[in-house]
Amino acid sequence: MKVQDIAKELNIEANTFLNFLRDQGFRQIKTTTKLDPGTTTKVKKQYKSFIEKKQSETVALPEKTIPFNKESIKVSELTQLLEYPMGQIMKIFLQKGLMVNLNSEIDQETLIEIAKDLNITIEIEDLSVENELGLKTKVMEIESESITETDTTTVRPPVVTIMGHVDHGKTLLLDQIRKTNVVDFESGGITQHIGAYQITHNNNKLTFLDTPGHEAFTSLRARGAQITDIAILVVAADDGVKPQTIEAINHAQVADVPIIVAINKIDKPDIDIDNVKQQLSQYNLLSEDWGGKTIMVPVSAKTGKGLESLLEMIELVAELQELKSNPNSACKAVVIESKLSSQKGPVATVIVKAGSLKIGDFFVIDESYGKVRAIFNDANKQVKVLRPGDPGELLGFSTVPQPGAILASKSSEKECKAYIDAQHDTKLTDKSLSQKMSVSLEALSSQAEEGNLRQLNLIIKADVHGSLEAIKGSIEKIESKDIPIKIIHFSTGNITENDVLLAKASDGIIFGFNAEPSSEAAQCAQKEKVTIKTYSIIYNILDDIQNVIKGLYKIEYEEIEESQIQIREIFKFSKIGKIAGCYVTKGKVERNHKIRVIRNGDEIFSGDIDSLKRFKEDVKEVGEGFECGIVIKGMSDLQVDDQIVSYVIKEKKVL
Repeated sequence: MKVQDIAKELNIEANTFLNFLRDQGFRQIKTTTKLDPGTTTKVKKQYKSFIEKKQSETVALPEKTIPFNKESIKVSELTQLLEYPMGQIMKIFLQKGLMVNLNSEIDQETLIEIAKDLNITIEIEDLSVENELGLKTKVMEIESESITETDTTTVRPPVVTIMGHVDHGKTLLLDQIRKTNVVDFESGGITQHIGAYQITHNNNKLTFLDTPGHEAFTSLRARGAQITDIAILVVAADDGVKPQTIEAINHAQVADVPIIVAINKIDKPDIDIDNVKQQLSQYNLLSEDWGGKTIMVPVSAKTGKGLESLLEMIELVAELQELKSNPNSACKAVVIESKLSSQKGPVATVIVKAGSLKIGDFFVIDESYGKVRAIFNDANKQVKVLRPGDPGELLGFSTVPQPGAILASKSSEKECKAYIDAQHDTKLTDKSLSQKMSVSLEALSSQAEEGNLRQLNLIIKADVHGSLEAIKGSIEKIESKDIPIKIIHFSTGNITENDVLLAKASDGIIFGFNAEPSSEAAQCAQKEKVTIKTYSIIYNILDDIQNVIKGLYKIEYEEIEESQIQIREIFKFSKIGKIAGCYVTKGKVERNHKIRVIRNGDEIFSGDIDSLKRFKEDVKEVGEGFECGIVIKGMSDLQVDDQIVSYVIKEKKVL
């Protein structure tokens, strides 16, 4: 009998029962492993005895405090730390909806939650240095006859992303900052790839991320990689706010990162800086000299004027953010770009977010692992180590990683393999953060009904500006005290892939008014599980939003009959089986329709069409009054005079 079947019989989750068996000494075992009858009977008795014993324990859990000084801990180590049986600990995980196994690692926050259910207080200690005896001691320093504690965290360089409209001077600005000549190597002077570069200014390191557009910025966020600390919005003083400028603002604001505006091209004649500031104020970016909080610095990427002030403002904002990281902890890095090099093999540009990465380190990324063979900095010089905030190009990947993937260092190849196996098992029951599903309207409505919906994020696309303004104005008038409605982006034109990525990153819904998704956007939405709703009547948009907020939006499905077909002949073929020679008596049958087979007034089969033919040719549809050949998937017992009804299932909104 399989382990999963025994678990089902005992009315317990398969993974929980599997962990119980492993506690009993069954180490090399899976949910699909078959146990002989004798062992099956034995483990059933053991589990029932275990449950009875636990149920008889009515004594309240004693209170205790346990010190803890690691960033994470394996589930398999919890029994020793918390001094409780693994079965009881796993039960708490399941009650909280956390699917883990023995090799899964949990962070401090999750540990505190689990321990709380056992009446245990986890005291996080700031211990990091071991003395010669292996004992943990606090790092102290004596200054002016007083003793102050310090930890191992250090200030890390901020990661700054350059964003803005095309041709407003993003790459030229970065080129001036780095004192290099990137633009000459770009096709037509337009950035063709993501690059990460680092400079030193006033003895402070600054890491810059130059992107081909804000879509790359949001693409990383949509996959769970929040890497940017500060966004530099480049706006041309002679051109002002443009559509891509607005999109860049929306993306940065959704990411909740500080925005510094660089008003570029001040070397040109006929510029109007105040006009640029006035335009930006319409998007919640009010300049400091106008009484707002947004830093705006006039600059010239061509002459270098104002760059010193811009760098000082970046340092000031970074200092206020107090960006710190522990260089001695396990490394976490984010992949910015990747490629397959004919000379080097798979390579990737990464930025280290925590810890340090050095040559020879083992690491895991997605479902593969590797070993760092070489590291090159942004000047293409080989270095030995990358520290928090440092960018670099790595060699040593087994496959080309995806941008946005998280690289985590491990102590050995064995640990890498164990981690990947554990991740694979976990993903069978739980989706990772990078693949989280965006919400649907009915799911949002359910959350609102239960009081769990905090904010409704919308992306609005319309055919013309007049419609867009009308929709935006009507939505803003909807009364919603408990659930704020936030339009995170609105513009004219069809729905693009970039809109889908923004919705993915912000858990938003896309509403299109006389605006359809492009083929790329539709494919991306299907892949990322983003909801797109299109309308031709404005009131339907407003009704849907109001019904979501009130928790009234429900979806039902109805069957719509498309055709009636009579079987007039049965043909047998050795390779295919039975082909029904049919005549379409009503409507039109299509190959993707679902069907029901009716015999003497009773339904005898329901399923799908395997193939639809006219003579010897495969066709997509056959209309009323025409003959055709139909092969039904999973149905061979067809007879002359059987009736086939084809139908489609369509969504029906019910209020």
